[in-house]
Amino acid sequence: MSMSVAEDESSEEVHVPGEIDWQMLDKSKFFFLGAALFSGVSAALYPVVVLKTRQQVAQSKVSCINTAFSLIRGEGFRALYRGFGTSLMGTIPARALYMAALEVTKSNVGTATVRFGLAEPTAAAVANAAAGLSAAMAAQLVWTPVDVVSQRLMVQGVSDSGNPKASALRYINGIDAFRKILSSDGLRGLYRGFGISILTYAPSNAVWWASYSVAQRMVWGGVGYYLCKGNDSAANSALKPDTKTVMAVQGVSAAVAGGMSALITMPLDTIKTRLQVLDGNENGRRGPTAMQTVRSLVREGGWMACYRGLGPRWASMSMSATTMITTYEFLKRLSAKNQEVLT
Repeated sequence: MSMSVAEDESSEEVHVPGEIDWQMLDKSKFFFLGAALFSGVSAALYPVVVLKTRQQVAQSKVSCINTAFSLIRGEGFRALYRGFGTSLMGTIPARALYMAALEVTKSNVGTATVRFGLAEPTAAAVANAAAGLSAAMAAQLVWTPVDVVSQRLMVQGVSDSGNPKASALRYINGIDAFRKILSSDGLRGLYRGFGISILTYAPSNAVWWASYSVAQRMVWGGVGYYLCKGNDSAANSALKPDTKTVMAVQGVSAAVAGGMSALITMPLDTIKTRLQVLDGNENGRRGPTAMQTVRSLVREGGWMACYRGLGPRWASMSMSATTMITTYEFLKRLSAKNQEVLT
């Protein structure tokens, strides 16, 4: 489904490069380059995820800066990348599943909605929402076990000072953590929080991709007005934004969508994190339920305790959304079979 037509409807003076559908991509190049590019993005943002996780597990409210200084002072800079190897190994297959499900769903649903007679802006929003939903559900099959292991490594040592319910087991590395979790809790332990992960990420992705589609059209409308304001010939000829302008519009739209998504889903993310890293019963063999986790949070700091770590998560999701979408669009253009679609 071509997005350029819909975008030209909202701002006729600006010629926006067309959408690259799944059928237009060189799949081997798409997945190989995607693994390399997104590994770099994950490495850059990982410390913020560690700080967010630490704040969510702590029993009292601690600022992000204090959490960072305390972590570095007590455990060194390497602590900011604890569990990164495990997370990276899981990111590659999870991202591959995510991107495949995203593109296939967006292409098929977009075409179907246009055939049903929906206006292209509405069809694009529906297709993006459906694609985000299916992509998140597919990725969680791989990502939940990786999340459980990497988060256990992130909060290792918290039980000594921050939260006595944090798992007291010591892990040498990701493989050791995987074996110990599997031994103590079975396969169910690796999928702890899977249900609430779906409830968190599936709607979040649907909201994000739909919001991104709408925000991008709105921003392009403003950019079109700005570009044409001082151009007398704009009425008779379409303006073609340069690559920097295209990337800036995509980045701003992604940041807006990411920030809103973080705010809406923050309580669910906090509950999910606690379910995955805290021991519920005294024997440590069984984790807490979602309701027990909510009650524990409310006892510790009222309902606002569900928003601990909002600052790092807001920053992480906004930065991640901006870097992800610009990287993703760049990846699709690098992987296009026919380079003429870029113009």
